[in-house]
Amino acid sequence: MAHPLPVTHLVVDVGNSRIKWGLCDAVAVTACAGLPPDDPDAWQQQPAAWGLTGPLRWTVSGVHPARRQRLADWLRERGDTVELVTAPGQLPLQTALPHPDKAGIDRLLNAVAVNSRRRPGVPAVAVDAGSAVTVDYVDEHGVFRGGAILPGLRLMAQALHDYTALLPVVAVDGPAAMPGLSTAEAIKAGVLAAAVGGIERLIGALERAAPAGAVQVFLAGGDGGLLTCHLTRPADHWPAMTLEGLRLTAKHLMTP
Repeated sequence: MAHPLPVTHLVVDVGNSRIKWGLCDAVAVTACAGLPPDDPDAWQQQPAAWGLTGPLRWTVSGVHPARRQRLADWLRERGDTVELVTAPGQLPLQTALPHPDKAGIDRLLNAVAVNSRRRPGVPAVAVDAGSAVTVDYVDEHGVFRGGAILPGLRLMAQALHDYTALLPVVAVDGPAAMPGLSTAEAIKAGVLAAAVGGIERLIGALERAAPAGAVQVFLAGGDGGLLTCHLTRPADHWPAMTLEGLRLTAKHLMTP
């Protein structure tokens, strides 16, 4: 039987644009915070904001190795205990990939999380909308079978600015009118449609391949809430999905 995690256990997902912290109890991630990727002063303030004192236990993962290591070193200098999750073999997950070690660890952690929520015998799709958007398939047996990666909203908008002479940088952070009545509105409408359309098409392909023609859809990431509102199919917006996968992995690693 697994030992419950201590109340002062924290999990961290180090992404490409931000670091997400999660405060855990024995059964769930109970609080989340998005912090700057390179700001130890902000890191120092967050435990105090959660009322935490003394040495803490951390499980750290993520797709940015250098930042991940800097954070782990900083935490250890504080006197905290840190465990790094960097390899598929550490996760309570089966994969059907030829090289699972080359898949983003965040994608695999999302699969661990959705296996705790999907209905028995029903496949799931995990969508994570951050700097990139990942759309991944977990089959009815809980096996991770890969998926697709496309540019995120900010990445698409930035690319339009970087590779043209006159297009501005536009924040795609809300509903977009169509037709757009200005260049900025047109970019916003186009970027949002590209992301939503791509996600819908990929989910549809996975749905058609599913044994019963149905999948459960879960969305996470900084743009998960916005995209959930624009999908035409039911989806569970789960901001802590990756962190919950990391909490479950930490619990698995603690099992004797």
